[in-house]
Amino acid sequence: MKPRARDLGVAFAGMTGAHNAITDVAGVLVGHTTLISGENVRTGVTAVLPRGRRYDPVFAEWYALNGNGEMTGTTWIEESGFLETPIALTNTHSVGVVRDALVDWMKRKSLFDPIERDTFWLLPVVAETYDGLLNDINGFHVKAEHLFSALDAAAGGAVPEGNVGGGTGMVCHGFKGGIGTASRRLADEQGGYIVGVLVQANHGRREHLTIAGVPVGEKIPDLLPSRGGTAQAEAGSIIVVVATDAPLLPHQLKRLARRVPIGIGRVGGIGGNYSGDIFIAFSTANPGAADRHKIASLTMLPNDVLDPLLTAGVQATEEAIVNALVAAETMSGRDGNTVHALPHDRLRAILKTYNRLS
Repeated sequence: MKPRARDLGVAFAGMTGAHNAITDVAGVLVGHTTLISGENVRTGVTAVLPRGRRYDPVFAEWYALNGNGEMTGTTWIEESGFLETPIALTNTHSVGVVRDALVDWMKRKSLFDPIERDTFWLLPVVAETYDGLLNDINGFHVKAEHLFSALDAAAGGAVPEGNVGGGTGMVCHGFKGGIGTASRRLADEQGGYIVGVLVQANHGRREHLTIAGVPVGEKIPDLLPSRGGTAQAEAGSIIVVVATDAPLLPHQLKRLARRVPIGIGRVGGIGGNYSGDIFIAFSTANPGAADRHKIASLTMLPNDVLDPLLTAGVQATEEAIVNALVAAETMSGRDGNTVHALPHDRLRAILKTYNRLS
């Protein structure tokens, strides 16, 4: 595994789960397919399976800070309160093939609850960010088999970060971005619940980059993308998946999703005009709640005790973005464009100046 932000001494608040990853929420699996070939292919797909490879819909909700992006299936989540499929993350022009492939995979695995006989329908959740600086995005290199591989290989435990899966060709605050993850564990007296976050970070302007409260982006004005120059607009997006084992109902998960922008803002994201900032939150509590034929007996936390969970979501989002930056490596791709990695030595030196190394 690559170094992570805490390995470099970056100081964060909060207590993490065992792997400091979204997979600390029991049952959640993550898989990647990474596509790097020739000079122009720098892309892939990432899959998040809320309850592993079994059909048991989870309560969920979603929220968009800025809607210049796509996350399919969200209108039914809003209406029904349930997420019925894995979540897939890829590039902007591969949403269609990944969506169709997700239906195909679930049909092959019989991961559906037929209305009658073999009659069923699914509205998969597939989200995207744009990797066209480094990747030949109009070459449509992501195929159905690549999603199948990510789903079949999905696992718990430590999650590869940086230039992997859907994050392979992504850019974050003018540095190489991609996939990042983190988690928080509440104290036992607060229930001991886990909140895990996974991001596909492809957003932000260099001058806004803030790590551990320090204006890192201002201190590293060089190493800009080879074609990025000093662009005036924030050109990119961020997708955030939030998982928890706390017994939350959809309206409470909406509240959790709506706190994600606070974590993004701590790192310097502003939800600019060109940015698709779209988030989904789900709870693995209340198994069997989607049964069509039985009255469900549900558990739910009181609203008055949600503050620690909301705080955990903010903290894990912040750290997941920084983990993506730390794990990502310099990459060259389409038309010779190059995006540089965040230099670890310079990051540590800057944080030390501000007395922010742990």
